[in-house]
Amino acid sequence: MKEKRILYVSSEVVPYLAENEVSLMSYDVPKMINDQGGQIRIFMPRYGNINERRHQLHEVIRLSGMNLVVNDLDMPLIIKVASIPKERIQVYFIDNDEYFKRKATFADEEGVLYPDNDERAIFFAKGVVETVKKLNWVPDIIHVHGWLAAMLPIYMKHYYKNEALFSETKIVTSVYGQSFDENLDLEMINKVKFDGVPHENIADLETPNYENILKASILHSDAVIIASENVSPSLTKFIESSGKPFLPFTTKDAFAEAYTNFYKTMGL
Repeated sequence: MKEKRILYVSSEVVPYLAENEVSLMSYDVPKMINDQGGQIRIFMPRYGNINERRHQLHEVIRLSGMNLVVNDLDMPLIIKVASIPKERIQVYFIDNDEYFKRKATFADEEGVLYPDNDERAIFFAKGVVETVKKLNWVPDIIHVHGWLAAMLPIYMKHYYKNEALFSETKIVTSVYGQSFDENLDLEMINKVKFDGVPHENIADLETPNYENILKASILHSDAVIIASENVSPSLTKFIESSGKPFLPFTTKDAFAEAYTNFYKTMGL
């Protein structure tokens, strides 16, 4: 994987958030490619519960300052950056006071999902792509982790379909076990359609629950990795019947070789 460029886009990454399946793999996989000599970047949201002082986040003025339109509203984009200690891995943080200042990730202290999680996902997807464009850094693969990052494949295949920068870029989505039971805002599909995405391509978002959001993401990906043992049978069946190349679940001690070989099947 030497010199290959892989962009990791994740809703959670250690050491910035607590350890769970998504946050750990969103660190372990980039580290593995970095150790092999690959060029990597990681993007995640800058939630309000990330300690900026401890992790030495700082704003990148040359990348910040643009506005992104979400559901016909202009939302300022702030970009911050930090380095994972000892690993020489840069992490870029997508920030906006309206969407990410609150002191939790996806839900309030009562465990109720934030009502604007759908808009946060749209803003995150657009923020990642716009920042990569400014960096003029062309990834061979974009690897998506976590449901809040699941809008990125959809936006890449529609909203940014004419961006020459990404003409050869492949998208891999890792699918994890279900992390919430409710629906996101039922207007989510209309907010995505506002950006020119045809209804028939995102019909699953009519009921924007965890599984349907992942289905829409899978349909717009070039390949899929089953990253949990506890992915639902219905979602597993959907992946297997999607016609996309997919990697079955691999245990922690064997993932490095499996993921590297899977990347190579995509032409790397």
